[in-house]
Amino acid sequence: MFYQLYEMNHAALQPARAFADAVRFFYSNPLNPFSHTQWGRSIAATAELFERTTRRYGKPSFDLPHTAIDGKTVPVAEKTVWSRPFCNLLHFERALPAARRPDPKLLIVAPMSGHYATLLRGTVEAMMPHADVYITDWVDARMVPVSEGRFDLDDYIDYVIGMLHALGPDTHVMAVCQPSVPVLAAAAIMEARGDRFAPSTMTLMGGPIDTRRNPTAVNVLAEEKGLDWFRDNVVMPAPWPTPGFGRSVYPGFLQLSGFMSMNLDRHIIAHKDFFMHLVRHDGDGAEKHRDFYDEYLAVMDLTAEFYLQTVDTVFIRHSLPKGEMTHRGAAVDPAAIRNVALLTVEGENDDISGLGQTEAAHDLCINIPDSRRSHYVQPTVGHYGVFNGSRFRAQIVPRIVDFISRHGRENAARPKPRLVRSAKA
Repeated sequence: MFYQLYEMNHAALQPARAFADAVRFFYSNPLNPFSHTQWGRSIAATAELFERTTRRYGKPSFDLPHTAIDGKTVPVAEKTVWSRPFCNLLHFERALPAARRPDPKLLIVAPMSGHYATLLRGTVEAMMPHADVYITDWVDARMVPVSEGRFDLDDYIDYVIGMLHALGPDTHVMAVCQPSVPVLAAAAIMEARGDRFAPSTMTLMGGPIDTRRNPTAVNVLAEEKGLDWFRDNVVMPAPWPTPGFGRSVYPGFLQLSGFMSMNLDRHIIAHKDFFMHLVRHDGDGAEKHRDFYDEYLAVMDLTAEFYLQTVDTVFIRHSLPKGEMTHRGAAVDPAAIRNVALLTVEGENDDISGLGQTEAAHDLCINIPDSRRSHYVQPTVGHYGVFNGSRFRAQIVPRIVDFISRHGRENAARPKPRLVRSAKA
């Protein structure tokens, strides 16, 4: 009922948003003499600020029509190459010369944590000059009819395995934040089965492998509240008239509210600065604000079963580092990983996945040789800076590219290391 009321209130504001948009247009039109005054620009800025803070932001587009390869600009075509009810696999196909040696295949697994995969637009853009990039485009759960069935953490792992099979051997996988746990689990399952489609390398970035290390506010909240609290307070049926009407979901707007409350003062200051940019006619500053918040405020719902299973497995019971995680009833043993090279990346000031939580993967994957593992901490960046921004492009991307190039399948003929049994943490 709460979600339905939220939708009704949002719909009720539609006339006010339309009026505010008309006011903004009237007082920003250069033919209106008031648009050239501070008074007129203040009215237009107030109207735009109201409209933007009350609208529903739709799914953004990647909008990456070209990239630079070997110093030349080449066109890029975005194509769906694999599809299931809850996810589409997108390929950023570059128009390369036929005689050019192909770049390594890179599967970027985007987080299913409330935002769309386009949050990783900068990640994709930075990797395209160096790799043949694919990315998981998760579907808003409220847009999936109930008739398509459930989707939980086990299904997520199956999807990752299915995509690796679709891409074929010598694929490299990169998990950003939340998918670090299911991607590590998928690699362990595939190695245990002797699956030849197991990835050549696995890059885990800012992921909650072991949230007992340096716990953040997010981790503390999960342990203090317990699973029943989350089930009773944040799981709701998708509202009418969405295609997924009646499906139990964790609404994206609740996740967004939680993220914004963690840094509320920053968001208030950002919107105040946006207002002043508009009044001062600072187009560049205002456009940067629009670009960021058009992405940040666009959210999607998660299926209740996936959300609750993830909270319970990762944040409450710490099943993976304790050696207690299962998939379809079978144990997930990271010690089974012997051939997949492992790179972990963390941000020094990450307030979502604390320092050391991702590095914990090395303690679990005890059978990966030291020569095929690496860990890097990026100074002065928070969670977002681990996968986006100038420091990511200048300092993290070269390390990922070098790691992938050194540990491709062409090195697979090396002797396999001795298998060591894992011990529970």
